[in-house]
Amino acid sequence: MSARTVWLVGLMGAGKSAVGRKLAARLGREFVDTDLEIERAAGCSVAEIFARDGEDAFRRQERSTIDAWGGRAAVVALGGGAMAQPGVADRLAESGRSVYLRARPETLAARVGTGQGRPLLAGLDASSRLARLRELLAAREACYEAAELTIDTDGRTPEQVAEAICAALGEEAA
Repeated sequence: MSARTVWLVGLMGAGKSAVGRKLAARLGREFVDTDLEIERAAGCSVAEIFARDGEDAFRRQERSTIDAWGGRAAVVALGGGAMAQPGVADRLAESGRSVYLRARPETLAARVGTGQGRPLLAGLDASSRLARLRELLAAREACYEAAELTIDTDGRTPEQVAEAICAALGEEAA
């Protein structure tokens, strides 16, 4: 098994964290959620970082976390906007294999629920959350599609998605 990082990319609600945990267990690798790593280092939530320091400060922290985990034997779930940042797709390709977890906006909206703790959905009602997810997907999908693999998550459990990723990557469970 290669020591290269498996990067999971996609919009919020695509299943990066849930699938990432299952995939890491199957591959015998560490699982990392970059948002949680950033929160741990900052001592506050992503929403608080956005409110206090702004998105640019968050993106700098995100890039630093990506650099720290690149090339390690880990499964890393990236925040929804990471792949859309300049240079990130190249960094992911240099240090591992990226997988776009694709889902329809309606699926994403159902999975994120009220959007609590998600700065880009803060204060929006259900129809506005769906509209915002459609906008974000339209703006970021080309970036996500730069991933090495695309796996659809609609109607699949995290276990089924992890299995599909293993098969697509040619990786065996630990």
